[in-house]
Amino acid sequence: MPERLRLGGEIAVTYLRAWRELRRAPIASVVATLRLESLAEAAPRVVSSSAAPPGEGSPDAAPVEEARRLGWVVARTLTLMPGDTRCLVRSLVLTRLLARRGIPSTLVIGARAAPDFLAHAWVECEGQPVLSPGDGSLGRLVEL
Repeated sequence: MPERLRLGGEIAVTYLRAWRELRRAPIASVVATLRLESLAEAAPRVVSSSAAPPGEGSPDAAPVEEARRLGWVVARTLTLMPGDTRCLVRSLVLTRLLARRGIPSTLVIGARAAPDFLAHAWVECEGQPVLSPGDGSLGRLVEL
């Protein structure tokens, strides 16, 4: 249970940090800042099977599987937070958590112009989406 609380607290603090940074700087700078701060902190891996969706593996899982579990936990935890917890903020929070655990990731922003404009952000690890990449109609605009 303490690991779950610690992870929930880490997600909440990261959410507040990401939200504040988005108001101050361009997205590329925010991603770089969150990753650099994460490297400086160098926290140990804090994912347990009790914090993962049912049926998922252990904390020693491959990076993509660990990233998926963290993505699931981030998405679930942020649904309880007030304010804007849509795709960009979720992606920023997950990017920081992955960086703290030494797992490389890419934050992707995609969009489509027609029939209606739509933009979406998600995170990939080793080329695999670990947050939903949308409905497949989005062109990749930026990879950070």
